[in-house]
Amino acid sequence: MMKPPAASIDDYLSKLPAEQRLALETLRGQIRAVVPQAEETISYGLPTFKLNGNLVHFGAAARHCAFYPGAVIEAFAERLAGFETAKGTIRFQPENPLPPELVRDIVTYCVARNLEIAAERAARKAR
Repeated sequence: MMKPPAASIDDYLSKLPAEQRLALETLRGQIRAVVPQAEETISYGLPTFKLNGNLVHFGAAARHCAFYPGAVIEAFAERLAGFETAKGTIRFQPENPLPPELVRDIVTYCVARNLEIAAERAARKAR
């Protein structure tokens, strides 16, 4: 039987082991500091920040934590050395979190990306 999805980010975090919860609460605070106006929700079963669409997601798996900023891996490849990455995913261990300035720069990049996409949509609608 599948467990029900979390109702909120707080609910999601409350179900995690202490080490992962602390790491993801820290990440959440770092994201919130960059985009205080973003909506916090659960999307695809993961804690999500929305601003002009899905901005970033984060979550925990059995053996790691993950940050899901989308297609930014190439743009930040050099700074992500030492972290396991895949298309749109950055995995990290709770005891080796992402540097705060890297989180800030990735979230800022995602905000700009979403604004660009929103502007393109608006321009298409205006035609």
